[in-house]
Amino acid sequence: MDSLKRLSDPVYCITRLIVGLLFACHGGQKILHFPPGGYPATEAWGWWGGGIELACGFLVAFGLLTRLAAFFASGEMAVVFFLFGFSGKELSHAPSALERLLPMLNGTESAVLYCWFFFLFVFYGPGRWSIDALIKSRSTSSASSTG
Repeated sequence: MDSLKRLSDPVYCITRLIVGLLFACHGGQKILHFPPGGYPATEAWGWWGGGIELACGFLVAFGLLTRLAAFFASGEMAVVFFLFGFSGKELSHAPSALERLLPMLNGTESAVLYCWFFFLFVFYGPGRWSIDALIKSRSTSSASSTG
């Protein structure tokens, strides 16, 4: 198992990249209508959500201001779950309490997954393969060379 431990940081960073880019695609669909499909923004909620998804998705993917961007992205997905999941808008009939609570039944499963992935990124940080790590290593090396 120790042989897998050496791959944990690269796998984490690749996961951060994939989740961030997928999240940015949701924002792109809302605001830029690219990639095709999805739900274009027609109300203020859609524009705000799309902006957060696009900006925070790219920031998380490339590891720039990772914790802050992941915090906002996680918060947005929590809002989506609580506002849209509990309202029962995805359900074609009067939702029961159980249907409002379970993401698989109320249409917010991806929001819950994104929320928890971004919450993980808030606590774990950008990882070794990120712009944040590059900036930190340059500032550390310049501080040690001038000291």
